[in-house]
Amino acid sequence: MMDRKYLITRMDGSIYSFLTDGQRAIEIHCDPAEVAKHALDSIYIGKIKNIAKNIGAAFVEIAPGVVCHLALDDMKCPVYTKKGASELPQAGDELLVQISREGMKTKYPSVTTRLTMHGKYVLLTIGTDKNSASSKLSKAEKERMLSIAAGMYAPKARRGLTEQKYASPGLPCEVKYSWLFRTNAGGVSDEMLVRDMERIYTECEALLTGARYRTCFSCLHEAPSAYLRRLMNLYDSEVEQVLTDDELLYREIKSYLVEHQPEDVDRLSFYQDDLLPMKKLYSLESQLSQALQERVWLKSGGYLIIQPTEALTVIDVNTGKFEGGKKKETAFLKINCEAAVEIARQLRLRNLNGIIIVDFINMEEEASKAALLSEFDAQLRRDPIRTTLVDMTKLSLVEVTRQKRERPLAECVAQGGFGNHHTPHSY
Repeated sequence: MMDRKYLITRMDGSIYSFLTDGQRAIEIHCDPAEVAKHALDSIYIGKIKNIAKNIGAAFVEIAPGVVCHLALDDMKCPVYTKKGASELPQAGDELLVQISREGMKTKYPSVTTRLTMHGKYVLLTIGTDKNSASSKLSKAEKERMLSIAAGMYAPKARRGLTEQKYASPGLPCEVKYSWLFRTNAGGVSDEMLVRDMERIYTECEALLTGARYRTCFSCLHEAPSAYLRRLMNLYDSEVEQVLTDDELLYREIKSYLVEHQPEDVDRLSFYQDDLLPMKKLYSLESQLSQALQERVWLKSGGYLIIQPTEALTVIDVNTGKFEGGKKKETAFLKINCEAAVEIARQLRLRNLNGIIIVDFINMEEEASKAALLSEFDAQLRRDPIRTTLVDMTKLSLVEVTRQKRERPLAECVAQGGFGNHHTPHSY
């Protein structure tokens, strides 16, 4: 039986969030103690600085000197507040953009024109009119939810969110909406889904209507602190308790839950025990230290070497102290499968993303390789962040990709949780 908790505490001047299963961390995040500027999911009126057609990108300023990357393929239905003579995007155009990926190393942050308002159970996206539901939901649940989306708003009420288009007053552009039902919407009553949809729709309409009165570089929607935002991503079936040992954080979390997730307020607790601090009870400092180490030991005696580089992350699987007897193929498959389980955990724990190359112990039999890939793929699919097992190369290297949104844990810790202490050069 799962015993999952979301622990939030202060350490070394930053705010750390630990998603734990029993005493073991599944995810660790490091965020700045104060509100970060230009946080993930915040929405701005940006200005196109220049167009780089050779790489299919526009570079957009969201504040003086703060440049972001915008893929031209993303601009299917941009919402402009100021538009030049050309129908195509051009320098000087002002439009609504949302930060979709943090700046990493020498790369600019990324923005999108497909603005998304986040609810606990649903997402409302501007720029598309196709409703959808998580692939992890049953067919019956998908049909129920899509029916709610289709029948919830009457076009005459200026809320045609399925087939209708809504031209926001003062904005020279038609705006399309769509709903995406999240995995944790499964089993939730129609009433609770509708309440979540009403809340984020109201926020969205207020944002679009207010945009016409705002100047360039205005922040139209400031995303909550990352450790609060993640509360929406914790599935009901997973997390039993949200726990913090900091009084100020407790007040902030409670205020957020009361406003956005009132049904979860009872899960929040304030930890007080002078004899056994929360950090000691759950070995948080030790688990953080282990998550930053290059070497990870396996129960069998084997070990992993995890080495992030500028372009990708390399993971090497070694036999170490493992004693598998004379049947080497069977022994190697056993340690490789154990490594596959741990690697999937480490990707999520450390928030490793982009391209990952895994050098498993070489095996000769095709059946052994197929069994390993099947086990590895099954473990990767459990990750809430989109993670894909690409293939095994001729050199028996396994290629994996993991979606980039937030910076890796090691990078956040090294910079004290701050996301803007880097100088991007080129994309």
